[in-house]
Amino acid sequence: MYRHRHGEVEVLLVHPGGPFWKNKDEGVWSIPKGLHEDNEDASLAARREFEEETGSRADGDLVALGSFRQPGGKVVTAYALEGDLDAASLRSNTFDMEWPPRSGRKASFPEVDRAEWLSPAAARRKLLKGQLPILEALLAHLRSGGSDPG
Repeated sequence: MYRHRHGEVEVLLVHPGGPFWKNKDEGVWSIPKGLHEDNEDASLAARREFEEETGSRADGDLVALGSFRQPGGKVVTAYALEGDLDAASLRSNTFDMEWPPRSGRKASFPEVDRAEWLSPAAARRKLLKGQLPILEALLAHLRSGGSDPG
């Protein structure tokens, strides 16, 4: 998701939840994303995953930005959506894991623990390296006059 604020573009990034990411900041943030089945429409999956990670619906026209291979080999099919949500109202789905390690106890953590609206410069510092091309594709789309996908 992106928005225009005071004549500048801002992008919404999310920080991974869980104990491993608690004290990490630069280079670990992500676009809201998730997995989809081979027979599932990628744009519908993108809307579903956005809602699961943020608690907000991704209503509006999606702009296909392309598919991007990540360093681990996964391919992210990315979409952009102009919108504005209150980052402080984030409500993410959760996951369970053994915590502390080898304790035999399960703990529940949010998949995403916070969201922020960031300038492109700040987003470049915080975003996972493999997702930088997604940010650049969005900015190229906006520079080309593509702010209105309709």
